[in-house]
Amino acid sequence: MEKKNPTQHRMTRRAAAHDYTRPGIYHITLHVADSLGQPLGVIAGSLSAPDGSPDAPRTALSPVGQMVQHELLTAIHEHYPMVEVQDYVIMPEHLHFIAVVQGKIQSRNGKAMALGQVIAGFKKGCNRRYWEMTGQTAVSGQTICSGGTAAHTVPGGSPAGNKAPSDGTSGRPPLFNAGYCDVMPIDAAQLATQRAYIAANPRSRLLRSSHRDWLQAHRGGIDTALTPSALLGYLRRECGAALTPAAWKELAEQLLMAPDGTITCDSFGSRQLMDARLLPVVCHRKDTSRFGEQKRRCMEEAAHGAVLVSARIAKGEQEIMDEAVNRGFPAIIIADNGFPDRYHPSAERLDLCAAGRLLLVTPWRYQYRSKDESIHVPRCKTMNCVAQALCRTPDTWWKSSMPGGETAPNAMPGGETAGNMVPCGSPAGN
Repeated sequence: MEKKNPTQHRMTRRAAAHDYTRPGIYHITLHVADSLGQPLGVIAGSLSAPDGSPDAPRTALSPVGQMVQHELLTAIHEHYPMVEVQDYVIMPEHLHFIAVVQGKIQSRNGKAMALGQVIAGFKKGCNRRYWEMTGQTAVSGQTICSGGTAAHTVPGGSPAGNKAPSDGTSGRPPLFNAGYCDVMPIDAAQLATQRAYIAANPRSRLLRSSHRDWLQAHRGGIDTALTPSALLGYLRRECGAALTPAAWKELAEQLLMAPDGTITCDSFGSRQLMDARLLPVVCHRKDTSRFGEQKRRCMEEAAHGAVLVSARIAKGEQEIMDEAVNRGFPAIIIADNGFPDRYHPSAERLDLCAAGRLLLVTPWRYQYRSKDESIHVPRCKTMNCVAQALCRTPDTWWKSSMPGGETAPNAMPGGETAGNMVPCGSPAGN
C-alpha cells in the first residue's frame, strides 16, 4: 500500500476538495472554550434506566445550555431555511448535531454562504446571549476573533469554505473554542452510526465516570516480551517481499517501546483479563478447510475460562471473536491504531469494557487515518505476532492438545516455552 502523509486531526480540519456551500449531511462538533469548564450542564440519570425513560442518562442543562439549545434549534434554520438541525446532544463542555443542508446555502439577500459562516453566525448569537446572561461588557479598543473566524487554507492557497467574518467579541471571552469539526457520512450505514454515537453520549459519559479506571486509555504496561528484532524475523518469514525497508521503517517508528527495549501496549478496559489463560485467534488461508474445528476449539476453551485474543483482521477471526462475545465470554482485541487522548470506542465496546468483558490493547502510537485508508500486510502480521506474544502461545495451539484434552498454553513455535525464547520467532537474521 502506498504510504500517505499523516493528516493532522484538529478542529479546523476541512475536506479540501469539498464545496461547503452545497447540499450535504454533516456531523458537527463544537467545544466550549477551554477556560470555561463545563458551563452547559451536568450529566444526570441512571445507567440502569433504559433509553427513552425519564431516568435515562441525559444532560441536565444549565441556563447557558438551555440558551445554546434554543439557538441551535431555532436560529440556524430561521436565518438559513435550507439548513436543518436533526439529531443533537448538548454535553457539559461540547455539543454534537447533524446538519442537513438541503440546498445551496444562501443568505437572506441571496449571497452564497459556506457552512463555516453558518456555524460562525450561530456562535456569534450564542456569544451575544451568553454575555448578556453573565453581565459582561465590551472592553474598549480590543477585538478578539473567535468561533471559526480564521480561514483554513488548503493546498494551492484557496479557502476551504469555512472562513467567517469577525464576530466582534471586543475583549469578552467567547463561549466556544475557535473552529469546528465536521464528519460527512458517505452512506446510510455511516449516518446511522453517527446518529447512534450522538444519542449515546450521555450514557457513555456516565459509564466513564462510574468506571474511571477501566474506561480510559492506560499508557504502556502491557508486557509482550517481544523485541523488535524478533518481530522483524517473524515478519520476514511471514510477509516475504511485502516487507519492504520502507514498510519496516514505518512499523518500527509507530511501535510503542518499553524501557527494557521490548514492545509494549496501551490498553482500554479491564486489565484483569490479562491474568486469565490467554489463547490467540489467528486464521490462516491454509487452514480454511479446518475452520469449523478451529472455531469449535476456541469456543470450548472460552467456555472453560480461557480469554481469546485477536486482531479480528480475517473474516474467520471476526466470526470467532464475535461469537465468543455474543456468548458472554470475555475477549481481548488488538486495535490497529493507537488511542488518542480522547479515545471513544463504539457504544457496544464501551459497554463491554464497562462490564469487564473486553480489553482493547494496541502496540501502536496514535496516527490519524481517514476511513478509506487501509492497512498493509506487515502491519496485520505484526498484530498477529503481538497476539501470540501476549498469550505466550503459538496460533497453532488449537491443532493439538495435551493429555486429558488440555491445551499447552505456554508452548511457543518450535516446541520451546515462553520462558526460554522470544515470542513469535528468533531474532532477525537467524
